[in-house]
Amino acid sequence: MDTLLVFFLSFLSLVHFNVCQQRRPTISYITQPEIVKDIGGDAQMNCSVHYAQEYPVVWMKLDPVDRNNDLTITTSQTMVLNDPRFTIILDKNSSTYTLGINDIQETEAAVYQCQVIISLIDKEVAEVPLIVRRPPIISDNSTRSVVVLAGQKVELRCYASGYPPPTIYWRRQDNAILPTNTSVFKGNILKFEKVKNDHRGTYYCVATNVVGTGARRNIYVEVEFAPEIEIPRQRLGQALQFDAELVCSIDAYPAPAIEWFKNRKKLQNSQHYRISHYPNSDINTLTRLRVITIEKKQYSNYTCRATNTLGDSSGRVELFETVVPICPPACGDYTYSSQGLKINVPRTLFHAVFLALLRYFLQ
Repeated sequence: MDTLLVFFLSFLSLVHFNVCQQRRPTISYITQPEIVKDIGGDAQMNCSVHYAQEYPVVWMKLDPVDRNNDLTITTSQTMVLNDPRFTIILDKNSSTYTLGINDIQETEAAVYQCQVIISLIDKEVAEVPLIVRRPPIISDNSTRSVVVLAGQKVELRCYASGYPPPTIYWRRQDNAILPTNTSVFKGNILKFEKVKNDHRGTYYCVATNVVGTGARRNIYVEVEFAPEIEIPRQRLGQALQFDAELVCSIDAYPAPAIEWFKNRKKLQNSQHYRISHYPNSDINTLTRLRVITIEKKQYSNYTCRATNTLGDSSGRVELFETVVPICPPACGDYTYSSQGLKINVPRTLFHAVFLALLRYFLQ
């Protein structure tokens, strides 16, 4: 008899256990896969449950950084979040809880979780990612500007957020050639294996996807280099009592200090010399030394020297004597006056005629 009773109680316990197992709430369906929407669009997320009539069904917005900041949106049919863009609808026939979101913004991009709360430590969960298409935004960890010495290696980096993931392109101002020997380069990192002076300038990082018009960042590359001097005319002739102009073209960055010398003696502005500097760009300067009304002792070698923090360079110009004046740079006109008649004659012509007459009378 005792054996029969024990068997009967065991049978009842087993039946009760199976019934309890079958009656555990479950989530039978969740919207899949992820939902992708544009800003301003609408979305619906469905969560169907079984055996959950007596249990709360909760929609949550998960915080990707700190789960303690997860946001409760609904509990069963009750709105918890005070935002009219969110709605909850229960279809009792299918036990489906539909979370609706209207006028979606970037901040709605998150993982949404449907929960059936069984106890404080027990729950059934299923998740729906909501992805919001958004235009590219250049990230703060992208390069802003670079100062580099000529000959060094440097990398320009560009990253962007957005969905779909943006594609990064590089261009240069005026579509100049990139160090890749192309006018356009695709990729996050633009590499300069050996920076040259002509790499200096503005580079454009362009991020594009199917949303909006894209984003652009201007990145300026500043190349520092020691002075480089070019002499347009290394030998310059001019006649006595005429002006001559000696020219040096200087490339350098930072801007150099420029000096002129005659036989190692530094020249200053005076009645015999006038020094002028003409910046053509922030790396190029044209410097001119004007020798005024040349005297015999001024025929010599002249040196222009440029110096900055990275070094110095110099170039030499020889000024030699000619019989006939050379124009330009500085001949001007000669005015002949006689009995109220004035005639402007180019000094080159006047000087040549004068020399011819002088030779005639001296023969």
